[in-house]
Parts: sequence; C-alpha cells; structure tokens
Amino acid sequence: MARQGCFWKEVPYKINMPVRIDDPRLSAPQCVSLTPVRTVHINSWFVVQDRGGYFTIEYKQPQVIILPIIDNHSILMVRVKRPVIADSTLELPAGSVKRNETPLAAAAREFAEETGIEIEDTRRFMAKAPISSSPNRTPTLIYIYQIFLSQAEYDSRSTHDDEIESVGCYRFEELKKMLIHGEIYVSVPMAVIGSYLLKKCFS
Repeated sequence: MARQGCFWKEVPYKINMPVRIDDPRLSAPQCVSLTPVRTVHINSWFVVQDRGGYFTIEYKQPQVIILPIIDNHSILMVRVKRPVIADSTLELPAGSVKRNETPLAAAAREFAEETGIEIEDTRRFMAKAPISSSPNRTPTLIYIYQIFLSQAEYDSRSTHDDEIESVGCYRFEELKKMLIHGEIYVSVPMAVIGSYLLKKCFS
C-alpha cells in the first residue's frame, strides 16, 4: 500500500544503492531533501529530529561494532546488561566513536574495554560494508570491523567493563542454532553474524 501524504512523492531515492566501506552515510545523514528540519529532543548521546515528517534518532558520534573470529571456528560474543529490556543479551563488542577519535581507533578501544583483549596493531581490524540499524529512524550507518584472533589471545584476556556481564566463545554451528532458536535476538549482531555465516556457506 502506498504511503499517504503529499511529501512522499517528492522524496528522491535510489534503487539498489550500493553500500561502500566509505559510505557517506557513516558520518552524517544524507537525507537533505527531507525538509523542514526541526529538533524535537537533544541530550548527551543523540538528537531526535523531525525531518519533513520523518522522525529520526541521530547519534552525536558514529557507531562501531566488531566481529571477532577465533581460529576460524568460533565468534567472540559479550553478554551485555540491558536494563531497558530487562535482560542481559548476547551481542558483539560495540560502542561510540569519541571526539577526535577515528572509527578504527574506537573499534580497538571498545574491543579492549568490553572483552579485556588489547590489540596493539590496529591494522588487524578490517573494515567491512556498513549496516543500517533502523532505516526508518536512524539515517546514519554503523561501522563494522572484523578481526581474527587466536584461541591463546582469547584465553589470556583480562578484565572487562562493568556493563559486560561475561565474555564467551561460540562455535559457528552453535551460533546457527542460537540464531534460529532466538537465543541471540539483538538485531545488529544478528545481521553481522548471520551475514558472515551465510558468506562462509556460499564461499
């Protein structure tokens, strides 16, 4: 069913727009045709905008997520305390880019803070095609970095942030079952892990 409202027909869009590692939507909203723009709410973390009738949630800093592969058989995941949904959920290490920090540096920092594993050579973090967390609400994309770890690096990890309940290592076959049965239900980690596992199936 077509969306009601005269502004709908005036919004330009592209079909099958390719997603690139350097996509401009990573750093700033590109929906400049959605006007007028009115700020509805602002706090330390994000801004709520009314962009021509579309209400968006715009983070003040870019977001990063890390996909850690252990010895090509497992994925490192963190169990994060999420009071808002009254649960501690299985997710991938993730966070915000600080002021004057590059997304790559942020990925390394967040990874160390949430897992207790410090990576000195940031070149080990490989940028992947970004992802949209909520295309009808969030106009910017999320940086994705993949890193290969050894079992020894995982086993020698130190302490992690208090917001992290635990750090775990999950084999690929186990993850497939966990995704199917809803044990992993946070959308962005599901998409990142699912995409990686599908690629392995068809490569």
